Amino acid sequence: MKQPQDCQNIKEIRVAIDSLERDIITKLGKRFEYVKAAAKFKNSKEDVKGVDRFNSMLQQRRVWAEENNLHPDVVEKLYRDLVNYFINEELQHWGKHTDEM
Repeated sequence: MKQPQDCQNIKEIRVAIDSLERDIITKLGKRFEYVKAAAKFKNSKEDVKGVDRFNSMLQQRRVWAEENNLHPDVVEKLYRDLVNYFINEELQHWGKHTDEM
């Protein structure tokens, strides 16, 4: 993949963006696998929700956003939505795990 400054046309830029986004989505899928695996280590719905962890995670993502010249509010919203989705999925997975006990 070419560096942004080395792209000669919009097609090369779009190919690079598509490649990056495929990698991002693949990594999100891998993250989701860890989310589901974490359910077996949690003892309650409150553990799954992990409010303190959620808030500290959002703060760290804001820092990382700033380090990469991204708007921290935008990155926080992205992660807030994404992680809330994962929490809801983990709750379902956790519920199935506790039913098996």
